[in-house]
Amino acid sequence: MPLEPASQALLAQLAEAGGPAIHESTPAVARLNGPVMAGLSGPGPEVAAVRNLKLDGEGGRFRVRVLTPFGEPQGIVVYFHGGGWVLGDIDLQYDHIGRRLAELTRSVVVLVNYRKAPEHPFPTAIEDSWTGLTWVVDHATELAPAGVPLVVAGDSAGANIAAVMTLRARDRGGPAIGYQALVYPVTDCDFTTPSYQAPENQLLLNRDTMAWFWDHYLPDPAARTNPEASPLRAPSHAGLPPALVVVAEFDPLHDEGVAYAEALRGAGVPVVLEEAEGEMHAFFQMINVLPGAETGLKLVAGQIAAFLETGREG
Repeated sequence: MPLEPASQALLAQLAEAGGPAIHESTPAVARLNGPVMAGLSGPGPEVAAVRNLKLDGEGGRFRVRVLTPFGEPQGIVVYFHGGGWVLGDIDLQYDHIGRRLAELTRSVVVLVNYRKAPEHPFPTAIEDSWTGLTWVVDHATELAPAGVPLVVAGDSAGANIAAVMTLRARDRGGPAIGYQALVYPVTDCDFTTPSYQAPENQLLLNRDTMAWFWDHYLPDPAARTNPEASPLRAPSHAGLPPALVVVAEFDPLHDEGVAYAEALRGAGVPVVLEEAEGEMHAFFQMINVLPGAETGLKLVAGQIAAFLETGREG
């Protein structure tokens, strides 16, 4: 199907407004657009409690935000935000997403504001995220009832991080991650896939922009095949938690998302693969801007909630 009308209208508005493309900007300039776009989403719903903390990473500190739902929490979701490892933070749009996920899944949601490239290149985002994840595990009984399942989730670069967290947890003997929800994940460093090359996919995110993100995050192309940068390259995907993988129809990352779902399935991991028809990359974060964001949120929350329900029955 064609790109859905609201996305077409948004792209037309952005084109009319002018300004350089992300890949023609510096990180500092590109970051200025974040609050403008995020302001369109507005605040998220009320939650029972909000707790902001700073954790110590190697060579610096980073923030986490704990969003507690009304009622007894059914799980803990650790969410890693998108932005190509260069842009984005846990305020505004991602605070809204976290609040909605807390509401819809009845889970404590922990947003991890890992430090960004190029000031903090690979593997800082991975190390910060691991520190955040292990902090959650160490304080799990303070956050939610003992024994509730642990879920990792994220979109784009954040989904890349979530996938890497599951690989680390498997290879390091824990923590026990029960489920992973990956929205249009970055899983590989290959710019030659059909979806990367397709002219119709050069939209809000395009091939040049992804190259710009990778150049800031991990400048050495040879090092990008490290499975902690490109989780599709992991020697094995066996023993990883069940997964939801969402891909957008009009997205350079479409094919690597599908490939990751197939790699998981081929290794015996239960996978639900969903394609958001008519949607472009970044639709998931466009709450109150693109109608697909609400559909995507309900899909992700529904799959997480179903897993949590199964876990309680088990």
